[in-house]
Amino acid sequence: MFSGSVEEAEASWYDTGRWHAWVDGLERVSAVEGDWPRAGAEVRWESGPAGRGRVRERVLEHEPLAGQTVEVQDDSIRGRQRVTFTARGDRVQVELTLEYRLERRTLLTPLLDALFIRRAIAASLRSTLARFGAELASARADRRVA
Repeated sequence: MFSGSVEEAEASWYDTGRWHAWVDGLERVSAVEGDWPRAGAEVRWESGPAGRGRVRERVLEHEPLAGQTVEVQDDSIRGRQRVTFTARGDRVQVELTLEYRLERRTLLTPLLDALFIRRAIAASLRSTLARFGAELASARADRRVA
């Protein structure tokens, strides 16, 4: 839960020019195509050397002031990521979920997923949200000063 409105959170979330400040692992956004953040639009980004490589996010659904669902794909996973924004008085609750399927599967994949991958993905989502909260607070402070 963060200080701010749904409008502020949504504007910050969809500002791909600021993603480098809060998306875990993102090194740079390489392309934004279509009417981002609306359905059909796509963002491609690249991680650092130890990260996910090239990532593609294609918008499946966008509900203004409510959230967005994107299809996420990189070399390792394919899935659906959902962000939602909910007003809670003078604060906003931002939830981020990812349902995924590992692209390369072996007999050990379910075990590796349960023991390591799922935890790493959950930690990455938590980091992204925490960094987003800090970025949102910073953007709000900048607007008050201006």
